[in-house]
Amino acid sequence: MTWRRWFAGLALAGCAWAAACAQQRVEVPSLDLRAGAPLKLAGYWFAVDGTGRRPAVVLLHGCGGPHGRDGELSDRLADYAAWMRVQGWHALVIDSLGSRGERETCTQRSGTASVKQGHRRRDALGALRWLAARPEVDAERLALVGWSNGGSTVLAATNAGLREVTQSPVNPRAAVAFYPGCSFELGRGYRPLVPLLLLLGEKDDWTGAQPCLDLAQRAGAKVQVEVYAGAYHGFDSEAKLRLRRDVPNGVSPGQGVHVGGDPIARVASRERLLAFLREQLQ
Repeated sequence: MTWRRWFAGLALAGCAWAAACAQQRVEVPSLDLRAGAPLKLAGYWFAVDGTGRRPAVVLLHGCGGPHGRDGELSDRLADYAAWMRVQGWHALVIDSLGSRGERETCTQRSGTASVKQGHRRRDALGALRWLAARPEVDAERLALVGWSNGGSTVLAATNAGLREVTQSPVNPRAAVAFYPGCSFELGRGYRPLVPLLLLLGEKDDWTGAQPCLDLAQRAGAKVQVEVYAGAYHGFDSEAKLRLRRDVPNGVSPGQGVHVGGDPIARVASRERLLAFLREQLQ
């Protein structure tokens, strides 16, 4: 599907493309417990109109959380959620940070963040259970899609080497990670539970591409990889490239990281994402 045809589809979508028309605020129980009870995650639900059970996708935010500066759902997540809805797939965004009293973890040093991947993995698995229980969702056609720290969550929630993952009564059929940090799951021997697509920037100096390439090579045929030449972290956005000196982590800790969109990679990665999900969720 070409980018031009994709935009043509938007013209026919009408209110389906407007986040304000589509989204519903919900509470989603995590598998993470607080005082013996599931932690309630704030969520945004984008349901497809009509009857019948349809596929559904969980969208997992990065270290900046799911909200923009105005406190509303970020343009990126609202855009992707509405785009999923246009394809005929329900979409769910969950907030792993605000639900735990955090706004962002980008400026926290590695290993010191209060919200860890174990927490986020249990959030993702809880979101899948929530989806599977809904009458309008086809529980056999679920997917996880995450960005950066959320992409790392995708890996954590699909690692067949973890008992919490393999014993989950609900698993996705497919998973996609945009520029994730792969070092941790690589170090503990990542084994893909389901087909996984990694979308990486060649020049990413925040979550470098090489550990993900190593992970894919070791994991085998279930992991597909696309590396976009000249692209940095956040290549699928429309933001201008900038240096974030407030981020203490990255390929060269203390030197800051580059973040910004790349027009060619943005178009190509969306087309690749769409093709992969269509193949896996058909």
